[in-house]
Amino acid sequence: MKPLNRETAGKPIIHPERILQFGSGNFLRCFADWMVELLNQQTNFASSIVVVKSSPQSKNQQGIDLLVEQEGLYHVILNGMENGQLTTETKLITSISRLINAHHQFDALLAFAKQPELRFIMSNTTEAGILFDSEANFSDKPPNSFPAKLTLFLYARFKHFSGALNKGCIILPCELIEKNGDTLKRCVLQHAQLWQLEDDFQLWLEEANTFCNTLVDRIVSGFPVERAQQIEKAIGFEDKLLVEGEIYHSWLIEAPYWVKDELPLDKIGLNVKFVSDLTLYRNLKVRILNGAHSSMVPIALLHGLTSVREAIEDPIVGQLIKQLLFNEVLPTLNVPSNEKEKMAHDTIERFQNPFLHHKLIDISLNSTAKFTTRLLPSLLDFVEFHNRLPKRICFAFAALIRFYQGEWQGNDIPLNDDPNTLSWWRSIWENDRSTEERITAVLSNNNIWGQDLTAVPNLTRQLTTYLEAIDQQGIIEAIHDHNLLSE
Repeated sequence: MKPLNRETAGKPIIHPERILQFGSGNFLRCFADWMVELLNQQTNFASSIVVVKSSPQSKNQQGIDLLVEQEGLYHVILNGMENGQLTTETKLITSISRLINAHHQFDALLAFAKQPELRFIMSNTTEAGILFDSEANFSDKPPNSFPAKLTLFLYARFKHFSGALNKGCIILPCELIEKNGDTLKRCVLQHAQLWQLEDDFQLWLEEANTFCNTLVDRIVSGFPVERAQQIEKAIGFEDKLLVEGEIYHSWLIEAPYWVKDELPLDKIGLNVKFVSDLTLYRNLKVRILNGAHSSMVPIALLHGLTSVREAIEDPIVGQLIKQLLFNEVLPTLNVPSNEKEKMAHDTIERFQNPFLHHKLIDISLNSTAKFTTRLLPSLLDFVEFHNRLPKRICFAFAALIRFYQGEWQGNDIPLNDDPNTLSWWRSIWENDRSTEERITAVLSNNNIWGQDLTAVPNLTRQLTTYLEAIDQQGIIEAIHDHNLLSE
């Protein structure tokens, strides 16, 4: 089996480096980088991507080494239903030209800011990534947060090109937070103000750069462990960066009308839309698809399941998630019934894709922030509209709290979250207190939830009841005993 690199792959073209990408994970490689590959093949877009590893954790180092080893090359495998038939597509991705490790090569990152052809900046640093860091310093090389790194990068570009308005960037964050582009822009401006950078730079940020709100959608299951050898035999390469996802994809971009002319993704048959307002689309996608993911993760993992497909096909867990969607999430969405019900049915069908082994533990990354953006709004709106608690969402909340104990039935749970969040959860579980006191401590954290949730009527008592039931009876008995599958 041949190793995969540019020599063995036939020396594919390296286009001008016009795109900077913060994040080297499976999603961007199977989504945005795949789209750039198609643009390069079908149009004169002719752009390469410089990928920045923006997370300092050593656990990511293997992936970084492999990207360097394979010279940015890898294969995307897409599976799904098309016209009623199961379909598989495989494509070699050549759109990544090189990789920069921001924590070891920060000067190289700032040097790339001087690249005249650079036009686009993409990112996926998870929901917890776009935050203002008041502790960041202008002299940090690098600062910890993504927005602080981006501020230094854009400042270096501003200085090198003397504030030229035609050297700004189109910025496309893919993080699943509301108004991700607006939020990122606000954080960058806050860092500029914190560091007392000149007013002309802040004006350049406003006038020369376009921060787009976006909404992305594709289920990406990652490396296909069980089928890797079969796939490698078919493609003729040993590819340690294989990434598998579903054929379905959607990218909604809220941007000025002219952006689609520079980034003509909608002209090559991709499900990409340039829109004037993302609000309706975002609520549908985040609350239905992502809400279903985040609700099933702690429940299914505590029940011993490992994948999304196992969870949705489990007779108890799957039924609970379906009822959570149709009975508690959909009623909070001010969208025609046929539209939101179709999306819920489509979501369940996508979860059942037999090709995808989407690991629940992978989806559990930053589960606290994900619950805040994906499920908490549905919980609060349900209370407002119906004057009662959504019992299934509350059960998922209780399971999430139990999940963050980091241990279940004698086995460790590999928690993967922001260090400050994990430290807070440890303090919740290390202290000797009653279940109700523990729940109260969780709900009263304004920094986590954006408000004091102990003010929600009966929520403390309901979560206390569910958490005690989960601990004493296990997931399935707790679901049955509290009639969570009844209407």
